[in-house]
Amino acid sequence: MKVSYQWLSEYVDLSGTTPQELAEKLTRSGIEVDAVESRNAGVSGVVIGYVKERSKHPDADRLSVCVVDAGQGEDLQIVCGAPNVDKGQKVPVALIGAKLPGGLTIKRSKLRGVESQGMICSAKELGLNDKLLAKDQQEGIMVLPEDAEIGMDAVSYLGLDDYVLELGLTPNRSDCLSMLGVAYEVAAILGKEVVLPEIELTENGEENPLQVTIAAENECYQYHGRHFTNAKIASSPQWMKNRLMAAGIRPINNVVDVTNYVLLEYGQPLHAFDAEQVQERKIVVRLANAGEKLVTLDDQERELDEQTLLIADPAKGLAIAGVMGGANSEITNETKEIILEAAWFTPKTVRRTARTLGMRTEGCVRWEKGVDQARVQEAGERAAALIQQLSGATVSKGIRSAVVSEAKPAVVTVTLAKINQHLGTNLTAADVSPIFTRLQFPFTQEGDSWTVTVPTRRGDITLPEDLVEEVARLYGYDNIPTSLPSGTTTQGQLTREQKLRRTIRHHLIGTGLHEAISYALVHPDRVEAVAGLHQEKVNPVSLMMPMSEEHRTLRTSLIPSLLETVAYNKNRQNHDVAIFELGRVFLTREESLTQLPEERLYVAGALTGQLLPQNWMGAKQPVDFYQVKGIADSLLDRLGIHTAQYKAKADIAGMHPGRTAEVWVGDKRLGYLGQVHPVTEKAYDLSETYVFQFDVALLIEAAAEVGYYNPLPKFPAVTRDLALVVDRSVPAGALEATIREAAGELLESLTLFDVYTGDRIAQDKKSMAFALVFRHAERTLQDEEIQQVTTAVVEALKNKTGAELRM
Repeated sequence: MKVSYQWLSEYVDLSGTTPQELAEKLTRSGIEVDAVESRNAGVSGVVIGYVKERSKHPDADRLSVCVVDAGQGEDLQIVCGAPNVDKGQKVPVALIGAKLPGGLTIKRSKLRGVESQGMICSAKELGLNDKLLAKDQQEGIMVLPEDAEIGMDAVSYLGLDDYVLELGLTPNRSDCLSMLGVAYEVAAILGKEVVLPEIELTENGEENPLQVTIAAENECYQYHGRHFTNAKIASSPQWMKNRLMAAGIRPINNVVDVTNYVLLEYGQPLHAFDAEQVQERKIVVRLANAGEKLVTLDDQERELDEQTLLIADPAKGLAIAGVMGGANSEITNETKEIILEAAWFTPKTVRRTARTLGMRTEGCVRWEKGVDQARVQEAGERAAALIQQLSGATVSKGIRSAVVSEAKPAVVTVTLAKINQHLGTNLTAADVSPIFTRLQFPFTQEGDSWTVTVPTRRGDITLPEDLVEEVARLYGYDNIPTSLPSGTTTQGQLTREQKLRRTIRHHLIGTGLHEAISYALVHPDRVEAVAGLHQEKVNPVSLMMPMSEEHRTLRTSLIPSLLETVAYNKNRQNHDVAIFELGRVFLTREESLTQLPEERLYVAGALTGQLLPQNWMGAKQPVDFYQVKGIADSLLDRLGIHTAQYKAKADIAGMHPGRTAEVWVGDKRLGYLGQVHPVTEKAYDLSETYVFQFDVALLIEAAAEVGYYNPLPKFPAVTRDLALVVDRSVPAGALEATIREAAGELLESLTLFDVYTGDRIAQDKKSMAFALVFRHAERTLQDEEIQQVTTAVVEALKNKTGAELRM
């Protein structure tokens, strides 16, 4: 919002306050001023002159010699090169010694032998923005209205002695999108009164012939129409042009300029129609028909939908409500009869239409942020008075209105205790009451409690906390005492879950895996490419408005995303990939969602190619099941999970039936690992790929609370090797469990170091060799003790698993 300092001073007494000081006060009270700019780009010594004579230069076809009365006592001879200079014009004249933008100083000179005693200026030479000028003033010299006073300082006449404050408003302060809104704010800060503009309107015509109907009552709450005849469309007076240009709006004609002027003054968007183009003088506020079209004022044909609010007559659309008028009812130089609209449309309706059509006007901005519903008719009357004043129009008697609902001011109660509690102050009732008075908020006070009736112009105030903020702003943020926080302080730390999640991440990175971060949204066909950890049936959750078909469905497993990442790398000649992801999956058993899906945190990895790069010293070592199992083993060991068991599983979707195992602790399945099914590998165009996936919540639940450490041993260990022949169906885990149970506390460690199937072993048998390490913490073991334990182990293996010592 650009605010003219001179214009603002008409509503609030700013004497003794410079524009810079006012900007500082506004910023300190919560209305940030981004910039304070002078409209004068460096002009001095320029006055208004009258061209008395114009003749052709004797030695130049494109130059004119003008005799100009500049109010200096003697006429001036000025040579001018503008093609539009002519006798009888009033123009800005730069006298000898005048300063112009760019450091130009006007000197006495001769042009082609003819003396020139100054310069007749164009708008651009005075530093005015061409885009904000009427088309007839964008070329050649600037021709001023006939009422311009000869000899008057042009800087003052053109409003260049003004300053513009550019406000950076937050969305809640839509009240300051108008001059009056800013005036109320400034008056409250300075403790001054607001002087509202006087509305002097004379109804001197016949009865208003306008008929108004609101058919879309949910989109339009008020519509008021004034009717004018005998209007004379002309250029606006210079004072109005100056104020519009200061706000960044280009003047057009007196009627359109009035609607823009009141838009800036009241924050109320208005629109004027050529009444002769409105059939039967009937206005209908309705929703557009599907496919209905309207050519707007920018000469663009707009196709409307059934949610677009339209101002229409019985035969056609006239304007897109709150956005832009139609070209078929535009005010032109031939217009004599006018209909002035002042209405209130719902912000969401205007915002939706503006976004759908890709249009954003000054009116749209105000509708979106909120327009004071209580001042709609007042703003319309202010505009009607100005139109009558500037165009000489005859105003028909009466306003034609249709009102669905009227604005009701909010009533908010706040206590002194609440104010002091929030602000940390010791204010008294005598401090607070004057603040509400300065804000012009009517209130009743009962002791230390205020019941405030908030004016409709301040739609941002609905809660007691909002009133507390108003008190803080006007009391002065700088006056609020500073204090250190009090109370018991605690040292910040990670929760157990956060620590273990960090441990999981760091450990997997330490094993050589790279962390990947993938989309939580996948293609519907990839949702169950490889199964998740859920054992119950779940339904995938699809988005109603996805970014693309590739990212339509919430994932129920991390593996499909990782396989896509592996395929992406493989397609770019990176064949050795080892990655993991710690991310969330989304599970629901509902067919149609009535509540949010359950989010579970999984950790998963995918490996293909070689885990270690090949070098000249060794052969290739492609990733296999045991390398992935080793990573899983090390992770479980790092978390202190030492009782995990691996169980072969052949029916996990997307996994190889013979190279997949589940990981269990007690009766809980932590996850699984193995090779991806060849069919799935082919679907992703991958070579042999291995994956693992764990439920992080179950890992954390099973993890040890604290780690245990043993002192270095003082006594030697004794090692015994056992080579056992067992059925091929017997898993190594069963043998290990039997050995640990039979060996008891003396067994320090157990390692499987050889598995053999060959000529000297039966076809249905296998040989498995274990290294057993025994140690006692307080003495040296004897051979007899070791022999007894070993015998007990062999006997237990024979009884429970059918194992025999291999000779």
